[in-house]
Amino acid sequence: MSIVIGSGFLLVVVIGVLFLYLSPEFGGAPTMEQKRIYIKSPNYKDGKFINKEHVKLDMSMRDMGKSLAGYFGASTHTKPGRNIPVEKLDSIDIVNYKDSTRLIWFGHSAFLLQMNNKTILIDPMFGKVPAPHPMLGSNRFSRELPIAVEKLPVIDAVIISHDHYDHLDYGSIQKLKEKVNMFYTPLGVGAHLQKWGVEKERIVELDWWQEVTHEGLVFRCTPAQHFSGRGFTDRANTLWSSWIVQSETDNIFFSGDSGYGPHFKEIGNKYGPFDFAMIECGQYNEMWPDIHMFPEETAQAGLDVRAKQIMPIHWGAFKLAMHPWTEPVERVTNRAKELNLNVLTPRIGEPINLDRLEESTSEWWK
Repeated sequence: MSIVIGSGFLLVVVIGVLFLYLSPEFGGAPTMEQKRIYIKSPNYKDGKFINKEHVKLDMSMRDMGKSLAGYFGASTHTKPGRNIPVEKLDSIDIVNYKDSTRLIWFGHSAFLLQMNNKTILIDPMFGKVPAPHPMLGSNRFSRELPIAVEKLPVIDAVIISHDHYDHLDYGSIQKLKEKVNMFYTPLGVGAHLQKWGVEKERIVELDWWQEVTHEGLVFRCTPAQHFSGRGFTDRANTLWSSWIVQSETDNIFFSGDSGYGPHFKEIGNKYGPFDFAMIECGQYNEMWPDIHMFPEETAQAGLDVRAKQIMPIHWGAFKLAMHPWTEPVERVTNRAKELNLNVLTPRIGEPINLDRLEESTSEWWK
């Protein structure tokens, strides 16, 4: 019997190792030539990217066990009791849209942004499960997306904040890569895209505080307080970031994933005020307080970056923490009222027009 059990365990280990090294989901690794570029970055030390502040990343074995139990367990109200309905989006409407700046939320942190007659995707995670294998995660809260990836028209640019599965999805990139003109990422993330078949000529990697112009728009890579990695041995091999997208008339901030820190005030002082800010609000826990914000911190970050309007993101699509699924939006809304801060809560797929923002607020989750 012990031989059978041992053989079974060995087989599981072998399958796991093969999956880790052979599955394309895990992406690529920066080359030595790329690493020589990263050495010049003030955000790179001893072969890894770093945060500016002291950030605790490692949990105790006890906390790790609690985290896994909560993630895979049936915690109360961590998922909606029904399928979340979404507003549908038509590809012809995307192609013909020439009005003011608008965004369309796909849930979590994924957006379609139309600005200056350009169509941009931000963190386009359109898959069902934010994990390298369906068995390692839970399904999206909505059965449908506002539009199927295959029906999206030509995309002028894709902006990626970091390489975690809920922001950079292999399946989504495979469906998108032939219709995207340019990809913009923090340092190192381009290695994943190249591994997945995107030519390096279509990838621009930026460090914090660097910027690039894209056909009349300015993309600025700005700091975040987080980490990166898609496997067991590649933590901090790539950089993580927030982003600014600016036209002649509009200034937008996207936080990516981040714990609360002084970088928000620094960004606001340097590039604010912002007409609109999408700020992380969800998947928080006291076991990882430095890498995700609690909702009250989300509201404060909105003030720090000097945003006229904020939208809570990183919720409404996946269970990645143990809090009730509507708690993030309810807590940030309450705190924002105390701070006299304007908060938008659009439905998934609902157009967010920057010149008509008051139309995009409702308590649709109730």
